[in-house]
Amino acid sequence: MTLPRTATTFPPPVMEARRWLEGVKFGANRPLINVSQAAPVEPPPPELRQAMADAALTKDDAHLYGPVLGMPALRAALSTQINSHYGADTSADNVSITSGCNQAFASALSTLCAEGDEVILPTPWYFNHKMWLDMTGVTSVPLPVGAGLLPDVDAAAALITPKTRAIALVTPNNPAGVEYPADLVLAFYELARANGIALIVDETYRDFDSRSGPPHLLFQQDGWEDTFIHLYSFSKAYRLTGHRVGALIASPERLAEAEKFLDTVAICPGQIGQYAALWGLENLSQWVAGERDEILTRRSAIATGFPALEAKGWELLGLGAYFAYISHPFEMSSADLAPLLVREAGILCLPGTMFWPEGAPEGKAQLRIAFANLDAAGIDTLYKRLSALAI
Repeated sequence: MTLPRTATTFPPPVMEARRWLEGVKFGANRPLINVSQAAPVEPPPPELRQAMADAALTKDDAHLYGPVLGMPALRAALSTQINSHYGADTSADNVSITSGCNQAFASALSTLCAEGDEVILPTPWYFNHKMWLDMTGVTSVPLPVGAGLLPDVDAAAALITPKTRAIALVTPNNPAGVEYPADLVLAFYELARANGIALIVDETYRDFDSRSGPPHLLFQQDGWEDTFIHLYSFSKAYRLTGHRVGALIASPERLAEAEKFLDTVAICPGQIGQYAALWGLENLSQWVAGERDEILTRRSAIATGFPALEAKGWELLGLGAYFAYISHPFEMSSADLAPLLVREAGILCLPGTMFWPEGAPEGKAQLRIAFANLDAAGIDTLYKRLSALAI
């Protein structure tokens, strides 16, 4: 019997993890430390919220259907920012606004794949990418990472078959945090171009990249639109997670195909969220720079304090953007350890098993810590609780 689409994949991992909280009491002396989801918990800055309120009150079109590919002014403003940040030469015609970056990924795949096709995903992978491929009948081909949690181009080349339609990278990476070197990203681009497939690069966390200047040179390649598909999210930079504003940057021809998908799924992105993203692009560059500095400070605190855990057998495998990806010293699988941490340590995090193919041994020893909402004191408390574990 053929399975319905949703039955072909696993439950949403973050929602699954939240269920571990049911029935657990957290006292004032040991409140919950929630490092399970890579999303800011604070609302947007007051000025941005005021701009959103003004749009709701004064912009009649904020309450109507808009263009399927997004607000023209926002498409143009994002193109301008991309050109500045990457040394690119895009136009508004290369930009589509989507209802979050996950929808950008889904719409890109809709222009590339048919049932039975294949997409190469480095493992550990971003689980929502895997879920979407499952539900569309596209095979996820795992590409295990190597040293430094970086994918290997030669290993990827060996996985390409006549059914391969794309390689999908996430940098800075979710879940591992690592920032892919520019020459590595370019090597993947050249591999994809040589094989007539697409290279999708999800850069949801690019605003928190520790490097200065463009993180890669793909937009500067002649004919980049034939191979490269760029995904972006406004959710993290402007704290707009609930408003679902992302972007897909590709050739106008590809966007014309994506428009078919987007029109049938959401018709258009939310208008107030788009006004917020536009206002942010025009007014919040210095504020975002401050947010980046704070995330980098917290990243530094993760690295500085980790030797205390390392002495007890923990290992810091990857660090960057919102994430610390670590291995634990216990014999049990992380699938069992993660719910135990809720009860024994008041910590909610995700097990590595959620980021690997079912049965893969690597994920059993790994945990993802989404540290962006912890200040230095919170990170210190996290480490003390992990150090005190006796399992």
